[in-house]
Amino acid sequence: MTAALSILPGNAEGPVLAMTEGLSFWGGVDPATARVIDAHHPLHGACLAGAVVMMPTSRGSCSGSGVVLDLLLKGNAPAALIFSEPEDILTLGSLIGAEMFGRSFPVLRVAEGDFARLAAQPRLSIREGEIVADGTRMPVLAPRDTSLSLTEDDRAILDGRDGKAAALSMRIICAMARQQGATRLTDISRGHIDGCILAHPANLIFAEKMDELGARVRVPTTINAISVDRQHWHEQGVPPVFGNQASRLADAYVRMGCRPSFTCAPYLLEDRPGLAEPIAWAESNAVVYANSVLGARSPKHPDFLDLCMAVTGRAPLTGVYLDEGRLPRRVIDIAPPPDHDDAIWPLLGYLAGLTSPDRIPLLRGLAALSPTSDDLKALCAAFGTTSAAPMLHIDGVTPEAGPVAADADQYHIGPEDLARAWNLLNKGPQDVDLIAIGSPHASATECRALAMALDGDRPSIPVIVTAGRQIIEELRLDGALERLETAGVQVIPDLCWCSITEPVFPPAARTVMTNSGKYAHYGPGLSGRAIRFGSMADCAAAALTGRAPAGPPEWLGGHRGNSFESF
Repeated sequence: MTAALSILPGNAEGPVLAMTEGLSFWGGVDPATARVIDAHHPLHGACLAGAVVMMPTSRGSCSGSGVVLDLLLKGNAPAALIFSEPEDILTLGSLIGAEMFGRSFPVLRVAEGDFARLAAQPRLSIREGEIVADGTRMPVLAPRDTSLSLTEDDRAILDGRDGKAAALSMRIICAMARQQGATRLTDISRGHIDGCILAHPANLIFAEKMDELGARVRVPTTINAISVDRQHWHEQGVPPVFGNQASRLADAYVRMGCRPSFTCAPYLLEDRPGLAEPIAWAESNAVVYANSVLGARSPKHPDFLDLCMAVTGRAPLTGVYLDEGRLPRRVIDIAPPPDHDDAIWPLLGYLAGLTSPDRIPLLRGLAALSPTSDDLKALCAAFGTTSAAPMLHIDGVTPEAGPVAADADQYHIGPEDLARAWNLLNKGPQDVDLIAIGSPHASATECRALAMALDGDRPSIPVIVTAGRQIIEELRLDGALERLETAGVQVIPDLCWCSITEPVFPPAARTVMTNSGKYAHYGPGLSGRAIRFGSMADCAAAALTGRAPAGPPEWLGGHRGNSFESF
């Protein structure tokens, strides 16, 4: 064995829990029990508490840092994390625990060959300067000093000129910059806060602590979807304790100067970022869309780091902030089947992420399909669910598609792969009890498409759409909102499907149908319900009948008269 690199120091010992693929801690790990709840992960049901957890890198949601912090505060965190590739999100959670609460665990990185050898061990001990495995010792090296160069203003913030919260934020940013290998920081023009969902107590503890320390954002900053309809939760039957805490969490960020946008799709707002604009966003789907479709520049920043950057106006100059960091290192040739419907886009994004979990891909073969902004939104959201990469390129579609890295390799996605993905996301029974639209938040055109598909008919089961306030106001003005509400569709602001809880989520519903690849993946773990996935037209038809299509669509080689199980 060679040597491990210490990303965050510390001592630990525990049984090895090794994973061959990354895991999103948010939506993939229950903060209360530390068990893997991602129904699609090979280690579904495994417990992380006290284990030396090994994975190539994390994937999916930026909110994994909040889950790590909550696990630390509850005392059921992993003993250590060992990666074979660079990783920011889970690392940041442990860093915040150390900086703010005096609790953390060691984080290390090892070479791929050493990763396989350590993963085969039943137990590991991590001490100062070494990993002990079955009597053999691997040295642990301190990270190389990248000589981080700070400006005079950076140093003034670090020295406390702008208050305790700003100084703490700059310390955290500098620590992340060093572990990422950045040599300096860069200005950012705007931010987006992701850690405002009351998925666990840690998010509220962090936000109120930063507010108490005097944190105030330095750049225009929007807020992600929250856990309640901010204005109407009282009459929706939300338990007062939960509703008040969720509101306190949102209010803390508003007091810190953030705009109460309460949407997980900030790229649908009127003042969206432009080409090459350096921003600091968290929320995986938003980051992927901003980089890929808008050409703005933001790494997939972890929760909590997003506020630190908004407070200082600075971010580590690394990754996709740099031209070379945006080059694709994988080319995926796609052979789309003819006569597809809109379900193809989340399926493609989901597969592209599975095929490219650790690098930026270039997708070829899609330009002739002329994807709309909603198509790209669905693709980016699903990609951000299964990949750690902060962006993708689509040849002939996205603004920066072109050159590829010299070491880029090549993959292929065909109709048979799409059919397998459809089956993977359709494990639930054919009888459905609830239709879920708006993960990420629905656009105005998606809402109008749903109204048109229902065509004035009243659904036989609940249909809930989550959307941003600005979109709902647009629908109100053009009459589409009235059409939906007259049909019995609930259109709810502020929260989204990744934050919705009972009783707003109908307690009696056992199977949910959605047009979102993101929610089709996370839904079983988040809601405890079975999931069906399909196009917007499929969802509208199921809303009227209470029955999902029996099998895959014909464009995937299915025959909808057959049972799903026989496909």
